[in-house]
Amino acid sequence: MSWDWDVTEFSLPYGRGDLTFCLPDGLHVEVVEPPPVAAAVNPTGTVEAALDAPLGGVAWEGWRGARSAAIAINDKTRPVPHEHLLPPLLRRLEGLGLAPEAIRLFVASGAHPPMPPEDFLHIVPAEVLARYPVLSHDADDKANLAYVGATARGTPVWINRSFLQADLRLVVGNIEPHQFQGFSGGVKSAAIGLAGRETINHNHALMADPRARLGHYEDNPARRDVEEIGQAIGVHLALNTILNGQKRIVHALAGEPQAVMEKGISLSRSACQAAVAAPFDLVIASPGGHPKDIDLYQSQKALAHASLVTRDGGAVILAAACPEGAGSRGFEAWMAGVHSYKDVFAKFEREGFQIGPHKALQIARDAARVQAILVSKMAPELVRRLLLSPATNIDEALGLALPRLPVKARVAIMPRALSTIPLGSNLSSEIRLPDNEQRM
Repeated sequence: MSWDWDVTEFSLPYGRGDLTFCLPDGLHVEVVEPPPVAAAVNPTGTVEAALDAPLGGVAWEGWRGARSAAIAINDKTRPVPHEHLLPPLLRRLEGLGLAPEAIRLFVASGAHPPMPPEDFLHIVPAEVLARYPVLSHDADDKANLAYVGATARGTPVWINRSFLQADLRLVVGNIEPHQFQGFSGGVKSAAIGLAGRETINHNHALMADPRARLGHYEDNPARRDVEEIGQAIGVHLALNTILNGQKRIVHALAGEPQAVMEKGISLSRSACQAAVAAPFDLVIASPGGHPKDIDLYQSQKALAHASLVTRDGGAVILAAACPEGAGSRGFEAWMAGVHSYKDVFAKFEREGFQIGPHKALQIARDAARVQAILVSKMAPELVRRLLLSPATNIDEALGLALPRLPVKARVAIMPRALSTIPLGSNLSSEIRLPDNEQRM
């Protein structure tokens, strides 16, 4: 599409680069993102300071004499600055008398496919990989899962057996907004990242509760369930960061996991909240670039965040590179024979909640209410099969969206939707299926 009137140029993170596009000046355009937050001048020093003064009454000397340690780290789908977090943490553990071979790092892949060893270098610094054992979790490896009971909400807790067997158990990650857990961070890296599929499935089914929503923590049933799983595991220490929009460390926190979450959530909110006066007709959103848009499994979260600020019948253009496609074979396979959002809801009603295919449910709940257009590197036929409208660029997507919107449409641009908590009294929170819902 080409414009025959004045336009303004905008840019969004897309994959490992940026996507530049223009909008007609006749539109009312707002950029919805948190205020800029300065990064720590010395990120490694910030981590060291957090480790020097752990929260929650824990003390390093209390762990002297431990014979082994296990650290849960996030996989390639999370932008965790391991290069600043792991070296000082590992030095502390060796300072307790632990030999390098007694300190194992577990890639907390959750229900994602296990990371092959040749990919570890993408997330673990070379000097760490050369000195310490690194293993990837497999949620379906039942021989290496141990049962430690059930939560109050009935979640059976199956956790990586090797992680559980360590004398000292630690988690490393980011505290940031999460579409239904409220916030990531704390014990979640182990409680979900090192759990069996049955555990993850039961916990994620709690997303149906209206309190399981973005930025909501205190009585969020999915997140409270995670905290209980963490208690059952016995996680000794969490090392978490708060990142800014450029994925650079602003704050680091270490200590007892619940104490880290309590302090970290307030810091995350201040770094991630953005005021929105009223819903928009059109939202153009990016998950925030690589690795947040590595596949549709991850990028869907940005659609959920953007939909919160989109009026009923409006449109969301999601700009997500998705170089690894859908990101879940189970999700793709489940969509066979599913041709509409009504089909998605009906199939989940018949078969029950399933991790992986749950992405179909999350997409349908938003795309049934707003027009959902995906600008990506995915094959158009696959995008359509997953019940989204494909477009090769923003101009093409605008050509699909604008004819359905008011002449002076209100447009929002969300450059880092996954890291944005929109705040406003009139934002969309209910999911409704329009009577005229059609096959994509």
